[in-house]
Amino acid sequence: MLLLNWLFVYPLINIIIPVVFPLTEGWPMLLRTLLLTALLVPIMGIVLPRLHQYFGVWLRK
Repeated sequence: MLLLNWLFVYPLINIIIPVVFPLTEGWPMLLRTLLLTALLVPIMGIVLPRLHQYFGVWLRK
C-alpha cells in the first residue's frame, strides 16, 4: 500500500509544485507548503481510496 501511495503522491507533487510555487513566489515557505498540502490532501482523500479499491486484489496478496 505504501508503494501505491508513493506512486500516486510523488508525480502529483511534481505537477503541483511547478504550477503553484511560481504563483506564490515571495510567500514565506510555511505558507507555500500550507497551500501545497491544502491541495494535496483533499486530492489524496478522493483518489487514494479508489486506487486502493482498484488494486485491492494486489494489495491483499
